[in-house]
Amino acid sequence: MTKRILFLHGFFASGDCAPARALQQYFDGKATILAPDLPAHPKQAIELIDRICRTEQPDLLVGNSNGSFLAQIVVSENGLPALLGNPHLEMTSFLSERIGSHEYKTPRADGRQQLTIDQALIDEFAEVQLHQWDHCRPEYRDRVWGLFGEHDTVAHYEPLFRQHYTQIYHFPGGHTPTDEEVRTYYAPLAERLLADMQ
Repeated sequence: MTKRILFLHGFFASGDCAPARALQQYFDGKATILAPDLPAHPKQAIELIDRICRTEQPDLLVGNSNGSFLAQIVVSENGLPALLGNPHLEMTSFLSERIGSHEYKTPRADGRQQLTIDQALIDEFAEVQLHQWDHCRPEYRDRVWGLFGEHDTVAHYEPLFRQHYTQIYHFPGGHTPTDEEVRTYYAPLAERLLADMQ
């Protein structure tokens, strides 16, 4: 059967973002890429990810930034392997600097391109963030791999990630990977992780 990879995008992106499309191109004929639009609210996003994991039964989660933050929470409970690119493990700090109205950077399936960052959203992230490590298990320490951009100016959480997981990788890029970086670093690592977990 064809492998299934669930890709979770960053906060201002969508399932139609460049990294998702690059993964789809790389894995064409080898794996199916599921790339849903994630709700801005983390509890709703986690519920959606959980539901997709139950119904679609992906073999691997791949995330970037906020998508990696959410993926870590889900896989720490269900044991799925995951590749977490530039995980932003303190989303409250990211959001606190960006209060106000914004537009998503890529098209969303429902056509709604506006979102608002307010204190209620930050408080919800704070609650989720506080409990993000509650379900980490020692037996999963090598099933969750971290991929960190050497020129990432947004998220700097490799030391925190290392407290919980053992597999650390680097690539010579920034916070949001380019198509070429996805094809050169993200996708081959995802392929290797899939093979290692068989």
